[in-house]
Amino acid sequence: MASRQVHLVRHGEVYNPDHVLYGRLPEFHLSPLGRRMAQAAADELAARERPVAALIASPLVRAQESAAPISAALGLDIRTEPRIIEPRNHFEGKVMEKAVKNPINWPWLVNPLRPSWGEAYRSIVARMTEAMTDAFALPPLSEDEPGDVVMVSHQLPIWVTHLAIAGERLWHDPRQRRCNLSSITSFEQVDGAFREVGYSDPAAPFLESAVDVGAV
Repeated sequence: MASRQVHLVRHGEVYNPDHVLYGRLPEFHLSPLGRRMAQAAADELAARERPVAALIASPLVRAQESAAPISAALGLDIRTEPRIIEPRNHFEGKVMEKAVKNPINWPWLVNPLRPSWGEAYRSIVARMTEAMTDAFALPPLSEDEPGDVVMVSHQLPIWVTHLAIAGERLWHDPRQRRCNLSSITSFEQVDGAFREVGYSDPAAPFLESAVDVGAV
C-alpha cells in the first residue's frame, strides 16, 4: 500500500486594508490576489496526481475560501475541522504597530515564550497533531490506495506543528516562519510518528505583490 500523506495548506492573502490582526474575527475574506494564490495551491495538488481521500478546512472564512478551488480541482467536499483554526489572540482587531506602544497592552506581551497574548504553543500543537492523527486514520480510498488528506489551516498552527515534529523549540521569531501564503507542508506517518516530507510554495510568484502577509 502507498503511504498516505497529510498536506497542511496555508490560506491565501486576506483583504485587510486596515492591517489589523484579524485572528479569529469573522468576515476576513481572501483578496483577489489571495484567490489566485489559493488556485495555485489547488493546481499544484492536482498536478501531483496523488489520490486524495479527504479535504478538511478550518472554519474561518479565509480557509474555507482557500479550500474551494481545491474542492473543485479534486472533486471533494470540504469538511470543517475546528481543531485546525487560528489561535485566539488578545490583539484581534488591533493594529499591532500601534497596540504594542500602548502601556495598557504591555501585560499581554510579558512572556513571548508561551506566548502571553494568546493560546499556548503546546496547546496549538496538541490540537493540530490530534487532528492530523485522525486524518491519517480516515478510511482508505481502496485496499491498495489510502489517499492523501489535505488540511487548509493558518500560518502559526502549521509552523509550530512543523517545529514540534522537527524536535525544535516552539517559541520563535514570527518573521522567520517558513510558511508562506498558500504554501503546502506535507507529512507522513512512520511507525506512528509524524515525519515531514516536503514543503512547496506554489504562490511564490504572487508574494511580491502581496499587501497582507498575515498576522504575526
